[in-house]
Amino acid sequence: MLTTVLQNLRRHYKMHTLDESNVAASPFSQFHTWFNEALHAELPEPNAMTLATATPDARPSARVLLLKGFDEQGFVFYTNYLSRKGEELAANPHACLLFFWVELERQVRIEGTIAKVSRQESDEYFQSRPHGSRLGAWSSQQSSVVPNRQALEQRYADVVERFGENPVPLPDFWGGYRLTPTYFEFWQGRENRMHDRIAYTRHNNLWSVERLSP
Repeated sequence: MLTTVLQNLRRHYKMHTLDESNVAASPFSQFHTWFNEALHAELPEPNAMTLATATPDARPSARVLLLKGFDEQGFVFYTNYLSRKGEELAANPHACLLFFWVELERQVRIEGTIAKVSRQESDEYFQSRPHGSRLGAWSSQQSSVVPNRQALEQRYADVVERFGENPVPLPDFWGGYRLTPTYFEFWQGRENRMHDRIAYTRHNNLWSVERLSP
């Protein structure tokens, strides 16, 4: 029964088109245009993205997190460096980001190399976060096993007692990463699954633009 339901789930895409003759020469400019359109459409979390990583022996994992900055240097996000994704990025500094704006029938896939941002940049962002979020960063040994919710809440209470309303410093184990792109793919849903896919590939700091078959 469930299989039948899944097989019949279907959406027909017909909102927009995308052609290699009228995309921006720079993939960063094209992303900026699409991201602004996602903002203006008032999507719930337009900066939500899937981050895919892999171990050195090619075992992949993925999770959703939030983009916190982008320019022609790359795409920035923040996390616990000791988390599973942090360990995988340390061992294999290659990753992929995926944005899916279903309301606009669009996806953007970005592949590239990963490096930590400076401590200054991490601290500037960390201090801009709500006080409770800064306390939460100290409280969570991200990806580690905890016995129950109560233990997690007790750890948070201990951190609250430690810092109170005082300034919360940036933890040594927490900070930002920047993905420097080598590849972009912009996907626009079309009717009959004949989707538009435009790929940008970097060669010696120049970007080539190609259409891909759906």
